[in-house]
Amino acid sequence: ENFFRADIAEELSRGFPDYNGGNWNTYDNPLENKKTLNAWDSFNRLQYQVFMELNSPEFVHFLGGLTGTRLCADIGLHGGGLHIHANGGKLNPHLDYSIHPKTGMQRKLNLLVYLEKDFKKECGGWLGMWLPGTADAPGDLAREIVPYCNRAVIFDTTNAWHGMSRGLTMPEGTYRKSIAVYYVQTPAADAASRSRALFAPVGRQIGDEKIAELIKLRSSNETCDKVYISTAASGEKR
Repeated sequence: ENFFRADIAEELSRGFPDYNGGNWNTYDNPLENKKTLNAWDSFNRLQYQVFMELNSPEFVHFLGGLTGTRLCADIGLHGGGLHIHANGGKLNPHLDYSIHPKTGMQRKLNLLVYLEKDFKKECGGWLGMWLPGTADAPGDLAREIVPYCNRAVIFDTTNAWHGMSRGLTMPEGTYRKSIAVYYVQTPAADAASRSRALFAPVGRQIGDEKIAELIKLRSSNETCDKVYISTAASGEKR
């Protein structure tokens, strides 16, 4: 709780670009509905300074001490940066990529800090953590975390199924905001080979052949650009 100083958290929240403008990357498909921004030159002064600090050798060493792991920063913020969900946003249970598609390092630790000052638990959009299940689906829901403002969550991502466990209903003008920073390590001998997130279907999606095909395309480094990301400025897939 209270990860940042209160005034810093409030300024970070205010500094998010307008949801309908800016240089957001847009994920909009049946598995996920969110926007992200990881371009350093699009951050304001405070955001830039915060990401510098969270990727600093001192902070990375601190996290490594907590986890007993020799970590490295992913200064490219691949998949990280600013995240935002509007009313109706979603994020199916998923496993994050294991092997970084550009560096070949293994993703080990996630740091998420929630930043919507007006967030209330009845808005839903809780972070769910599922037990390991089969190779392509999680087990039982083990824990839910309400994304209250200035609450940080740090977890080992190597076999952590996570996502939104409840539908998101946000009042007009408010959003589920967060920043995300990921830390990597030299790949372990038993590291999974996937270089993109692996999603699981929920509810009526289970058994749907179109959803199964979407998951397959989304999880492949060769085909993911066909289904999952576009830039707000151009609307083009990338």
